[in-house]
Amino acid sequence: MVKQGIVLGHLISSKGIEVDKAKIDLISKLPPSTSVKGVRSFLGHARFYRRFIKDFSKISRPLCNRFAKDTAFDFNTDYLHAFNSLKQLLTSAPIITAPNWSLPFELMCDASDYAVGVVLGQRKEKLPHVIYYASRTLNDAQLNYTTTEKEMLAVIFALEKFRSYLIGSKVIVYTDHGALKYLLAKKDAKPRLIRWVLLLQEFDLDIRDKKGAENVVAYHLSRLPHVQDEE
Repeated sequence: MVKQGIVLGHLISSKGIEVDKAKIDLISKLPPSTSVKGVRSFLGHARFYRRFIKDFSKISRPLCNRFAKDTAFDFNTDYLHAFNSLKQLLTSAPIITAPNWSLPFELMCDASDYAVGVVLGQRKEKLPHVIYYASRTLNDAQLNYTTTEKEMLAVIFALEKFRSYLIGSKVIVYTDHGALKYLLAKKDAKPRLIRWVLLLQEFDLDIRDKKGAENVVAYHLSRLPHVQDEE
């Protein structure tokens, strides 16, 4: 009697198996970037998965042209077509994939001054794939957190958001702040940080330091001008 439903994060219906749109809305609803910085961030995200994008250089050329000196930033047809083409590719197979419960999960986490961005993924045959994009803005109290605390908050958000995937699985966490490792070993910490550390202990984690330039997907999500709040 049920015509469709979500099973293991995928929409099952008479049409077959489809990706749950909630996982990709953050990217599929993304408006065209209005600044050189925004275009550069979006292209960094797309380049991370360029192995899956045939003719990537050709498709992205209208966006790259925005980096030339004395070039007016306008939304011409070529620019919009390139932007929308890359968005469509970033939210469909083979970049988007179903979880494989026999493989470790990977979390890419990053925080800006006003938001956190996270990506749940896996490596299959050594190539990175996306399972879920997510982000959220910081509330008034969180805006006052230190940089280290904001980076920690991004990890906590990811673990809580993707808990159903991660419990009982090996989880590799990529974040761009090596101080997280120090924070985990710190004895004299605020009650909030102690609660976070206790939450981390529920998971089988391998936290790896990754520079912002290499953590480009989460970096992009944490710096969207109007990110989609997800609880």
